Amino acid sequence: MHCAWFRFYAELNDFLKPEERGRDLPFRFFAATAVKDALESFGVPHPEVELIVVNGESVGFSYLLCGGDRVSVYPVFESVDITPLLAVRPAPLRVTRFVLDTHLGRLAGYLRMLGFDTLYRNDYGDEDLAHISAAGKRILLTRDRGLLMRSVVTHGYWVRETAVRRQAAEVVRRFDLTRSIRPFRRCLRCNTKLREAARAEVAGQLPARTAEYYDEFQRCPGCGRVFWKGSHYRRMQRFIESLSESSAGKE
Repeated sequence: MHCAWFRFYAELNDFLKPEERGRDLPFRFFAATAVKDALESFGVPHPEVELIVVNGESVGFSYLLCGGDRVSVYPVFESVDITPLLAVRPAPLRVTRFVLDTHLGRLAGYLRMLGFDTLYRNDYGDEDLAHISAAGKRILLTRDRGLLMRSVVTHGYWVRETAVRRQAAEVVRRFDLTRSIRPFRRCLRCNTKLREAARAEVAGQLPARTAEYYDEFQRCPGCGRVFWKGSHYRRMQRFIESLSESSAGKE
């Protein structure tokens, strides 16, 4: 029997039991074990990990543990440049796109409202989600940490919050998306990019008297849904402003 010692830092402690957080944890093993398998045995999904340091040297996920190893595991660094070190997480995706699990349907609508390409269906299975994330180069957002442990998933994040607006703010903050927000350009229902529509073109789809109060409309070429700047638009605009103000306050 061999034993290596693990310490998880910052938000990676979210995955640990309260009594395990912020302390050295033993990992006991008989046969050669990859550090990736060991850290996931603690419940920490590999896509959440940015850097692994063993005995003072950075290593990759395939590193085989030895008895007595001291392993430090770090989350994604948002403000520190660690490129001289070996980051285990793949390079950031060139385009930020998402796929969400079945628990995050309302969040999908918020991300689409903010302008982000977001796939969601309530009948996606775990295998579907993992495949879509990997093949489509999409960040997998989920409330199921086990889903992130699938080996095919390289870019993913376990959403901590449960209230939808807090979830949206969390994702924007986590992926530094404030400057990338392009609101009201995608259909909240099907994710298709919207196009401008004349009043006469959509008049038959509007609630009574709506055409009398509004003169700017957008229509989804995918599902045909019509959007206008009503009370919902104003509420969402205030939410977007709050995201920008929160981001500015941290700079």
